[in-house]
Amino acid sequence: MVGAAFSRFRQPLIVAFIAVGVLVGPVGLGWVRAGGEIVLLADLGIAILLFLVGLKLDLHLIRTTGKVALVTGLGQVLFTSLIGYALARALGLAHLPALYVAVALTFSSTIIIVKLLSDKRELDEPHGRIAVGFLIVQDIVVVIVMVALSAVVGQGQALVPALALVLLKGLAALVVILAVVRYAFPRLLPALARSPELLVLAAIAWAVMLSAGAAELGFSREVGAFVAGVSLASTAYREAIGARLVSLRDFMLVFFFIDLGARVQLDDAGEQLVAALVLSAFVLIGNPLIVMILMGVMGYRRRVGFLAGLTVAQISEFSLILAALGLSLGHIDSATVSLITVVGLITIGLSTYLILYSYPLYDRLAPHLGIFERRSLRPDHIDVPPEVDVVIFGAGRYGSRLAAGLTAAGLHVLVVDHDPQALARLPHAHVETLYGDAEEPELALALPMTSAGCVVSTIPNRDVSLALLHGIREAGFIGPFLATAHNPLDTRLLLAAGVEAVLDPFAVAASHSTELIRNLTAGGA
Repeated sequence: MVGAAFSRFRQPLIVAFIAVGVLVGPVGLGWVRAGGEIVLLADLGIAILLFLVGLKLDLHLIRTTGKVALVTGLGQVLFTSLIGYALARALGLAHLPALYVAVALTFSSTIIIVKLLSDKRELDEPHGRIAVGFLIVQDIVVVIVMVALSAVVGQGQALVPALALVLLKGLAALVVILAVVRYAFPRLLPALARSPELLVLAAIAWAVMLSAGAAELGFSREVGAFVAGVSLASTAYREAIGARLVSLRDFMLVFFFIDLGARVQLDDAGEQLVAALVLSAFVLIGNPLIVMILMGVMGYRRRVGFLAGLTVAQISEFSLILAALGLSLGHIDSATVSLITVVGLITIGLSTYLILYSYPLYDRLAPHLGIFERRSLRPDHIDVPPEVDVVIFGAGRYGSRLAAGLTAAGLHVLVVDHDPQALARLPHAHVETLYGDAEEPELALALPMTSAGCVVSTIPNRDVSLALLHGIREAGFIGPFLATAHNPLDTRLLLAAGVEAVLDPFAVAASHSTELIRNLTAGGA
């Protein structure tokens, strides 16, 4: 009923599920306690979700986004913890509680972010890949924090040997996984694939096994499930496995959000409200700003930096676990636990809306975000070829193949994209490339529009195409502009706005395939 009500008023279901957890948990009706079967089902949901993320991740993309993920992840952890500690101290917290609060503000929820990006089909976008990368970095830092806490408590191990032991365990586990992937999978998977149900069950078992194994070795369950997915990403069965697990993932994750709500402790929430609002404002605004600054320094455009930055505008479920651990160790009191809990509720709820409505929010703020870009990347400093025949916006699968075909036909092509990894995959010996954002108004002024005979947008986003159309007309381009659309409504609106022609790659592919099948059928007859 709660989910149906939220859906009726177009509200995020994640917020509804957490609200149900609070309602039926100890704070509300007391029907559900954190632990037991709820935790088991929640852990299974987490494992399946991260397994599916790893399943879709190309190892090449891991290599190309590794640097920005590492720098952004570690940089955000460092700056957030330092600023968070200073804020907590300014709000009157003692040294150790302020340290716990600072660490709690540092980590973002991998589960919530990945679920939202997956629902929006943005995991394959540049900001989605970068976000997943620095979330994995955060999860690794979580391991270090937990080991450090164990050492501080006095478990008989010094910090450096404890970290070294965890590292050795991780390397040993990785060697075992690589051996299984290389020697066991080629024989085992074809046999399992004879039964699709058996293949899916085996994949779930593999994800759960590595997730549980990672927890036993001192790592987070998320890391284990993610590695399990990556280990199967290069096999021929990843699409079949992924397609069958989506519905199960959505069902199991309901228990995770209910468990998250059931963990809420609000005993001293009223006394902590002002401090919670201050810290929540820092997480919602400060964390994205830190990511945008770091990505801007590394050369990323404002759009990618803004969209990636929004993904860290909340604290993690780990923050609540950390608070509970600190309370049990006597490091913090119930008031600090309530403070962290309220910050979690505020930031998780509001950041869900920020991520879901990230594009309209960016459209409003884009004119003010130029300060987060390196000046050397501004359009008036970009070195572009003096003459081209065709300008293509978008270096994805469709755009790259279109560029290859036009180049083979003897045309001089310039491809523009805001994803440096997509541009790097193009054959630079034959295609000119330019790193830029199609929605940036000034970009068209720097392009060789006087020589271009045609401009093509292969980005299947109506708003982007309309913004690009306005930009090139303002720059004085009067030639034909072709846009890409995947549905009839967008096609009609684009044509009404003045687009000369609309490309529908799926319709063209279907038409070509129909003709091919018809000819083959006629020939066979």
